[in-house]
Amino acid sequence: MPLSPIQHADASPAVRAVYDDIKATRAVPDVNNFWKMIAHDPATLKRTWESLKEVMAPGALDPLVKEMIFVAVSATNGCSYCVRSHEAAARRAGMTDAMFGELMAVVGMANETNRLVFGYQVELDEALK
Repeated sequence: MPLSPIQHADASPAVRAVYDDIKATRAVPDVNNFWKMIAHDPATLKRTWESLKEVMAPGALDPLVKEMIFVAVSATNGCSYCVRSHEAAARRAGMTDAMFGELMAVVGMANETNRLVFGYQVELDEALK
């Protein structure tokens, strides 16, 4: 039988604490299903949230760039849930339809050229070493 998402009301105190931090940090009324599913392992939930919160915080890269990178990697990895989730976050951070279109064009081109380089076993140019 597949696992069901753990709702706030049914969560342990440790899981509720992470849920509450997610909701406060993201200013959302509820946590996404991703968090509700990994809550089946509270240590993974806490570790993943703490890592994500740290990595996605403003730094040398602004939050929009980070979300767009997340969308790009998610598209490449075939994670439609992650694409939709981080696309929504990127749009909240200012990503436009035009930006999304260009991002997907870059993702597609990078995947195509990466596969060509791999298939042809292209050696690295001396100037790039």
